[in-house]
Amino acid sequence: MDGIHLVNSQKRLPSPNPIHPLRFVPIRLTRLRQHTSKKEEEESSRRLPTQDRYKAAQAIAPAAAEIIGRRRREKNPTDAGSNQSHQHQHHHHRHRRNPNLDRGPPKDPSMPLKKPSPLKKPNPNQNHKWADIWFKDKARKHVVFKMQLDPLSVSPDDQTLTLEKKAADDFRAVDPTSLLSDSLLLRIFSLLPSSQHLPNSLVCKRWLALHGRLRRSLKLLDWHFLDSGSLTSRFPDLTEIDLVAASVHSQSPRSSSGIFLTLPYLSIPIHSDDSAARFVPDELFLPPDYIDIGLRTLSRGCPNLRKLALIAGTEAGLASIAAECPTLQELELHRCTNDVLSAIASFENLQILRVIAFVEGLYDDSSISDVGLTILAHGCRRLVKLELSGCEGSYDGISAIGACCPMLEELTLCDHRMDGGWLAALSFCGNLKTLRLEGCKRVDADPGQVEHLGLCPALETLQLRRCQLRDKESLSALFIVCATVREIIFQNCWGLDNDMFSIASICRRVKFLSMEGCSLLTTAGLETVLLSWMELERLRVVSCNNIQDNEVSAALSSLFSVLKEFKWQPDSRSVLASSLAGTGMRTKGGRFFKS
Repeated sequence: MDGIHLVNSQKRLPSPNPIHPLRFVPIRLTRLRQHTSKKEEEESSRRLPTQDRYKAAQAIAPAAAEIIGRRRREKNPTDAGSNQSHQHQHHHHRHRRNPNLDRGPPKDPSMPLKKPSPLKKPNPNQNHKWADIWFKDKARKHVVFKMQLDPLSVSPDDQTLTLEKKAADDFRAVDPTSLLSDSLLLRIFSLLPSSQHLPNSLVCKRWLALHGRLRRSLKLLDWHFLDSGSLTSRFPDLTEIDLVAASVHSQSPRSSSGIFLTLPYLSIPIHSDDSAARFVPDELFLPPDYIDIGLRTLSRGCPNLRKLALIAGTEAGLASIAAECPTLQELELHRCTNDVLSAIASFENLQILRVIAFVEGLYDDSSISDVGLTILAHGCRRLVKLELSGCEGSYDGISAIGACCPMLEELTLCDHRMDGGWLAALSFCGNLKTLRLEGCKRVDADPGQVEHLGLCPALETLQLRRCQLRDKESLSALFIVCATVREIIFQNCWGLDNDMFSIASICRRVKFLSMEGCSLLTTAGLETVLLSWMELERLRVVSCNNIQDNEVSAALSSLFSVLKEFKWQPDSRSVLASSLAGTGMRTKGGRFFKS
């Protein structure tokens, strides 16, 4: 409806004779003229009660609507019929007027319509004009004014304003991010914290797809997600993926014990009926052919892979990865055999390799010997880091690695099953900087003569973690080979007493020593070695229960005062107290933590 819409609100004036409420009255404000003086208007408004003014407004409304309708039909005779029918239907549905209230002009279409003649002097007993009734009253809370443009009488300026307003509304309706390309949005998302990536993916489908392209690393738990192609379509730009957990069935009919074997890379249920022989039966591992199909799908969908971890891959599967993923730099092979290592030569840019062959109770049917180590050495000449876990071998295999991999800087041996004499082969590793032994039951069963051991000239760090150091001859051979080390780290090593630790005085260039969980070592044994190291700068002693504060001598105390880095928590009680600092637990349970 054109003009002004006056919509009656829910709050209405009380009336003894209820009249149908006024819904809307079309009227032109510019056509109304005030023909009475201000004094007469004030007198009429004071004399006429509010209830009577409301009735008068209802009486005038039909006449005003009829006048506007006639003028519109005169300007545009073609639309007169449609406008009249539309107006009639609209009035009929919105409210039914009382015929007694219609007091409009005669309905003769031949009568010319001119400017409305001035109204007579208002009479209290007669109806008042529209301006006196509505616009002089201050209490207009029972109506709502809604302005709309008249399409038949709008000026060009009004049309321009209308178009500008419509354009502004359309601009606000458009998503501003739709003006940005995918590459720009990806660059913006990459600057956000990783914790915001998942909430952003829930905004819309486009952002969900971009989140998939933003993802770089993934740990797969369901192999079907890879085999069906959903993984590569959802995350096409992956650079790191771990397939180890997905290669093992987490559920089987016999997994009823509720006990899980948890490793750093895997968590699987232990079966109560055959746990004495083996924790994980062969039926829980996916067949090698099935894994090869998934590897081919992965190689085609994610050609930018840089890191891959998998179980029981075959030569065909690794060959497909090597052909489609030339940028692969890090590879982790579980349940590996000598035959699988023959396919590693296809990876031209491989720099980091982890080979897990034998794990007691988990991978009992796989083994790597000197043959596999020699194949590895000739195929991976650009290796920088190498980790061998559960591998067999001897002097020949280690010497081949040292001779064929001149860039090797870090070597890790976990639970090795090497034959005697492998320590002497470390002298072939001319650029080796870090040697790490983890979970080894012995260092070297037969190291041989001291003059044949050799030396690692570039070695800087020696780490021994969870190793059994009960053979004094093998430990002495290890320190002779690693005589140039600058850092020595012992962590939870069994059998490291004063006599075994005194052998470490062979290494004269040590600058950092870390002792953790070495319960057999005493303060006297520690002092003997520390005073022989003239270049010592940093010391860390944690959870070594036989080292007591009251046994520290003056010479050892003066050494502590010149160290650049010093951490002294020898007993477990002090470690626990420091971990509870700031929690308030030590104050409430002080009787359990008395020092």
